[in-house]
Amino acid sequence: QVQLVESGGGLVQAGGSLRLSCAASGRTFNNYNVAWFRQVPGKGREFVAAISWTGRRTYADSVKGRFTISRDNAKSTMYLKMNSLKPEDTAVYYCAARFLSAATTPVSYNYWGQGTQVTVSS
Repeated sequence: QVQLVESGGGLVQAGGSLRLSCAASGRTFNNYNVAWFRQVPGKGREFVAAISWTGRRTYADSVKGRFTISRDNAKSTMYLKMNSLKPEDTAVYYCAARFLSAATTPVSYNYWGQGTQVTVSS
């Protein structure tokens, strides 16, 4: 079992920045592929970014060049640095983990955090 807890969400003006954190506990964090998804009311969870246990990064086209995913295995923590935020980035952001290869679909992930709200005002 892996437990995930997100933090760092909040309200920010368009063009601003936020850094989300996802602290993991339980199994060895190093062995897991981890990702960020986001969800707005009435829609499914949307892939944002993923980083494999080897450090390979994958981004959704909508955030490429603005968001950066990283991980600190010594701290069992993953991060999402979000720059140049837009109102359409407003959502609840979730971190997720899976043991096998990296993936971009929500159904592929076994473990989820509770989510953190990000609101970008125009």
